[in-house]
Amino acid sequence: MPPWAKPGVRTPTWRSRTWRLGGCSWGDRVFKGDAMDTGEFTGFEVTLRKPGIAWLRFNTPERLNGMTTAIKRDLIEAVTQAQMDNAVRVLVFTGSGRAFCAGDDLKAYRGAELGGQPLVPDIPPGHDSSLGTYNGLRTISQRLNTAIRSLDKLTVAAINGVAIQTGFSLALSCDFRLAARGARMGSATLRFGLLPDEGGQYLLVQLMGLARTLDFLMRKRIVDADEALALGLVNEVVEPAALEQAALDWATELANGPQVAMRLLKRSLYNAAELGWEQALDEIAAKTAISDHHADAREGVTAFQEKRVPKFNDWLQS
Repeated sequence: MPPWAKPGVRTPTWRSRTWRLGGCSWGDRVFKGDAMDTGEFTGFEVTLRKPGIAWLRFNTPERLNGMTTAIKRDLIEAVTQAQMDNAVRVLVFTGSGRAFCAGDDLKAYRGAELGGQPLVPDIPPGHDSSLGTYNGLRTISQRLNTAIRSLDKLTVAAINGVAIQTGFSLALSCDFRLAARGARMGSATLRFGLLPDEGGQYLLVQLMGLARTLDFLMRKRIVDADEALALGLVNEVVEPAALEQAALDWATELANGPQVAMRLLKRSLYNAAELGWEQALDEIAAKTAISDHHADAREGVTAFQEKRVPKFNDWLQS
């Protein structure tokens, strides 16, 4: 058993801070320093469900939930807020209508047409030159997937329908993927002579291996949910009417687990794909030194000794 910290030492908690942002048209909105904004934003809406589940639903079904620069930047902001909000433990991404997200919405790429309250001000798209395209991908499209994959909180993609290119890579960036039977997913860029550009091919190689990824992308495959399950792209396939409840069940199970240990384990597992053996062991030891001295670990051992179900995450309630 690891040595425990001295009895009576309190775990530090975040304190709420409130401030106003000025100098722009949306400067009168009031933000709490550790609170995630909820409501309807550009192209999606955010609701919070117990216990600590942030539900992000793409809500432009008439456009198959296509993405724009404005939507991506607002999603990055929402994910960043979730990272800093102790009340949020799990994020669930899903769509409305018959699509999860069918890719970029080229007809409405200027996000003002979509309505909704923006989380961040608009900026020029920047795709007027090769350098502009590079900058746009690195700072917006790729950054969204990086923000999701780098999130310490756990993430679930509930793929309710079509998930192509942007939507597909976003789902791949999540930790877990559930799909409704009848959903279809894949990358269609080669059909237009374009590269997949948001990092999905990297994630596919990790999930399926190089040979299967070559076949998948070079042959421009769009697969249904059952084939995606066979390929290892999704964790579970359910009937469409059961998808939301299944995603909520997954999220609730994850949210009720010991959050510190789970977040550190998540990072170790992703790092394992990048690090050598000795580096990985050192990284695991450093994270274990944190989790072993945390209140959740003390509660887990005490509950085992007392033959009861552990009550994790009390530190999040204080």
